Amino acid sequence: MCSHHGQHQRVISCRCTEVQVRSFLQPQLMLLLLKKSAHGYELMERLAQDAETPEADPGLLYRTLRQLEEDGLVRSAWDTEGRGPARRVYELTDEGLEYLHAWAVNIRKTRQRLDRFLAEYEAYFPAEKGGESNVL
Repeated sequence: MCSHHGQHQRVISCRCTEVQVRSFLQPQLMLLLLKKSAHGYELMERLAQDAETPEADPGLLYRTLRQLEEDGLVRSAWDTEGRGPARRVYELTDEGLEYLHAWAVNIRKTRQRLDRFLAEYEAYFPAEKGGESNVL
């Protein structure tokens, strides 16, 4: 049974999936780092505060941070102060800020395309506006 369609879903497995924007972790991390420099574990905690955000895989999060650093969009330094082991603290670079602006432009364009698609879809299926579907 599909959690999106509820009980009216037939025994046949549903082909729908929860729509997610691919690679959205990059701009989310960059926006968090714009607000405040942080280490990886803190970034994971801050991402988890948003109930709409899927739980971040630690491996993916650290690979993404390394790639952003290799691309010059974030930089990191070891924080050896405080208790416990040293932690790498990440911050957004000027190039990262420019890239974040570009992400916002692209997200706006994508949102406009999605809004046009939904308007056309809802013209054919006006009862579907609430996101509930009676089709497989």
